Amino acid sequence: MLEDIKKMPKVELHLHLDGSVGLETASKLSGLSLDSVREKMVATDKCKDLNEYLTKFDFPLSLMQTKENLKLIARELALSLHKQNVIYAEVRFAPSFHTKNGLTEAEVVEAVMSGMKEVSIKINLILCLMRGASFEENLKTVETAKLYLNKGVGGVDLAGAEAIYPTSEYALLFKKVREENIPFTIHAGEASGIQSIGAALDFGAKRIGHGIRCLESEDLLKRIIDNNILLEVCPTSNVQTNAVLGYEEHPILRLYKMGVHLCINTDNVTVSNVSLIDEYVKLYQTFNFSLDDFKQMNIYALKQAFISETEKVYYIKKIQQ
Repeated sequence: MLEDIKKMPKVELHLHLDGSVGLETASKLSGLSLDSVREKMVATDKCKDLNEYLTKFDFPLSLMQTKENLKLIARELALSLHKQNVIYAEVRFAPSFHTKNGLTEAEVVEAVMSGMKEVSIKINLILCLMRGASFEENLKTVETAKLYLNKGVGGVDLAGAEAIYPTSEYALLFKKVREENIPFTIHAGEASGIQSIGAALDFGAKRIGHGIRCLESEDLLKRIIDNNILLEVCPTSNVQTNAVLGYEEHPILRLYKMGVHLCINTDNVTVSNVSLIDEYVKLYQTFNFSLDDFKQMNIYALKQAFISETEKVYYIKKIQQ
């Protein structure tokens, strides 16, 4: 089964660039030992909550303030995906987090795109709007997304401390996103519950980052199933952030059997210390998912991916081969 998993074409839609900086690269760029960067960047198997998990982003972000470093980190992530036979991916980050040393958001986006273009894999970027940032700051990122939409950027996301900054507070921001016809996904139902997911759906989201707490409401679950809402599920990360008690307790199998459209993702390769292949293997070992199940999840992913209908047909055929 391991060889079959390695060989099969895969899709990843929920992957943070700043949470996926290679340890050796971080060591080289910072001058610190591997053990030191590992301590700064890799979360424990069980954090207190999402907020503790998010502290692991501070150090890699400090290394991602130049065009050269951004290009290098983006290229290495694309190469890692390519080696795992990922045929399409969406990589997300907040461009505003990379402007501390004078780069503009546009320069940040172009540096990341240039690194990824060096590897023969189709990758679109998702630009993160941040909980806790001002409306004006987030609006700047919306404008950046608009500038590069369908030119390497697929859409936007809302990320950050969900339990502290409720999704409902961003209604005006997503009204603007809709007016600009920018596709979007929203982190919801990870650190906060059904109100967060409900607000994201009210905004018009067709995809939810995590979303596993939808099981807390039958009405919400029905709404997700009836509207083919895609849940971008990240099992290992969910355990680490205490969204679920343990891997065996993860609701992914239950959701899948209920007919929820979901896909498998790592969230953060380095912070969660997991590759996409690792995640597939753990799911197979824990829940006995078959290759056909994994194919179906990848098809679900592609149906809601931020690509054209023609591209969806093309990649779905690759998955089905």
